[in-house]
Amino acid sequence: METSENNCNFIKGGHLAEGVSQEGHSHDHSHSHGHEHGHTHDVLDNPGSYLDRDKPLYRQDFKQRAFTVGIGGPVGSGKTALVLSLCKHLRDSVGLCVVTNDIFTREDWEFLVRNKALPSERMRAVETGGCPHAAIREDYSLNMEEIRSLTKQFSPQIVIIESGGDNLAANYSRELADYIIYVIDVAGGDKVPRKGGPGITQSDLLVINKTDLAEAVGADLKVMDRDAKLMRQEGPTIFSQAKHMVGIPEIAEHILKAYRMAVPNS
Repeated sequence: METSENNCNFIKGGHLAEGVSQEGHSHDHSHSHGHEHGHTHDVLDNPGSYLDRDKPLYRQDFKQRAFTVGIGGPVGSGKTALVLSLCKHLRDSVGLCVVTNDIFTREDWEFLVRNKALPSERMRAVETGGCPHAAIREDYSLNMEEIRSLTKQFSPQIVIIESGGDNLAANYSRELADYIIYVIDVAGGDKVPRKGGPGITQSDLLVINKTDLAEAVGADLKVMDRDAKLMRQEGPTIFSQAKHMVGIPEIAEHILKAYRMAVPNS
């Protein structure tokens, strides 16, 4: 479908007819996007809705798999700094474990170990080997295995999973994450919240990080706040400076509130 506005054509994404390219030419060969990455990418009709998002699953197997908090967001948005600060804030009062995801390295795990977020044995690293969102939504078996192993060994109250850096369409499967946080940063520009996508619109909590950089990059925090409220239908959004512990108590309280609601007698 094409529309024209100000001499600019917009083409709605979708699957192409077999053997036909966007230019309308036929090809003698065909291929599947899934063959390139080992999975398919969803084609979205709209950015999604906070009010209509997948709700947490009612489950009673927390002794087999602890309450799980998924943290996602683009590369460089401050996810690992957020995990570190949450660990520092919660570790004396809450039993925690952490699973980090990277494509081919253990860099985020190494950062957390080096900064003593938790005892190293309570943190695990998953090398996804491909698109980070596949390991949190489409085939989350590696992460699930690590969560169950940590739960069996340490009986934590909460396990935090940090996804590898990904795009605005990346979101956790509810089969994996009981509570979903999506992190963007001010350095990406004040347009990011209104760009939409499941990360923005369907996460349980949106964190807008690195507010101390707003003036340096010319980002308007009032615009980001306005657009986040619009895109998220007033769903919770917190502005933070994870590196400096700003906003961390508020983020932690959102997590604990969700935990208390989900886990009986917690």
